[in-house]
Amino acid sequence: MVVHACICEGAAEEEIMNILLDAKKLKFSREQLLEEKIIRCRMARNFQKRYLGKGFKKSLTILRILDSPNEKFKLDKAYKDKVNVIDVITSPEIEMLIIINEDKYTDFQKYKSKLKPSEYCIEKLGLQNVKNKKFIREYFSDVELLVKAIKKHKSLHKQIKDKKCLADLLNE
Repeated sequence: MVVHACICEGAAEEEIMNILLDAKKLKFSREQLLEEKIIRCRMARNFQKRYLGKGFKKSLTILRILDSPNEKFKLDKAYKDKVNVIDVITSPEIEMLIIINEDKYTDFQKYKSKLKPSEYCIEKLGLQNVKNKKFIREYFSDVELLVKAIKKHKSLHKQIKDKKCLADLLNE
């Protein structure tokens, strides 16, 4: 069995991944995750110290869910052949899924140089808690809306070379 470590940058990313896991919409299951949960440990050194240790023998794929394609994650050479790190980019921010779901992508484009997606959601859509796990869980209570927004996000944004996007993780 392939073991995955799913590392999320923030609470919104973590909740979106939990929603997808709970609905069995991903190519992997919660049972295939390290400790069967999403991890919030962004630094390679801390991850390595906490999860890999000296006795780590399994092959592991680390899925890093983050918005910046430039954030580094360098493990020690000892793990080079045991650990595969895959960056899953949600650029410009995970809150773009809300903008897409609200059918406001074109309107957002007018403000994109002035507002980050989270700011647009707050200022233009009046959604105050877009980074809050409870808000995300309630907002995407219909998982099909989330899946649709993820797929549309992929079609609207240029794929970054050697990086994945959330749509690449969907089991459809």
